[in-house]
Amino acid sequence: MRTGIIGTGRIGSTLARILVAAGHEVLLANARGPQSIGPLLAELGPAASAAHPAEVAEQAEPLVLMVPFASVQGLLPPELLQDRVLVDATNAFSGPGTALDLGGRTSSELVAEWYPGARVVKSLNTMHFATLAVAGTQPGERLAHFTAGDDEKAKEIVAGIITDLGFAPVDTGSLHAGAILQQPGGPLYNRPLTEAQAQAWISH
Repeated sequence: MRTGIIGTGRIGSTLARILVAAGHEVLLANARGPQSIGPLLAELGPAASAAHPAEVAEQAEPLVLMVPFASVQGLLPPELLQDRVLVDATNAFSGPGTALDLGGRTSSELVAEWYPGARVVKSLNTMHFATLAVAGTQPGERLAHFTAGDDEKAKEIVAGIITDLGFAPVDTGSLHAGAILQQPGGPLYNRPLTEAQAQAWISH
């Protein structure tokens, strides 16, 4: 399975590094074009390649969105994502540190609306990139990464990747209720928890 990552900033590049270290192949894209990803590809080696966003959507699954939330709508042709696992790892902010008011909806619900037919899972958005880079290989209890979505099989696929990276997948529920917990302003956002701590919090 080859994972597509759209967005090669600090968090997208970090995800690419730990996926390759875990034995996965990655296909990368950003707004500046494949040539701009050359230095990262040289670092990652033959398991990584680059393309334009639409090409990544055609050639890789799951597809992970790690771009600014404001860039998501219209980023990809919706027909390319029909029945594809789409991981929404974006965070909706109105300004530095301020969550965007979406009128009670979650950013992932909007992503699912913009890409009807995609199997949207909210995941990989709660952990700081510096923690993500190293925590999966450190000794001790595994830290949790969360999944939220309405497609159980899609969540299982994402959970398998989380496990491969050395983290513990924890299901927070539906795309609405679960993503509320994970998004900026939610109780699980930017709060590193072990698997046991996360499970205890969700079940309380």
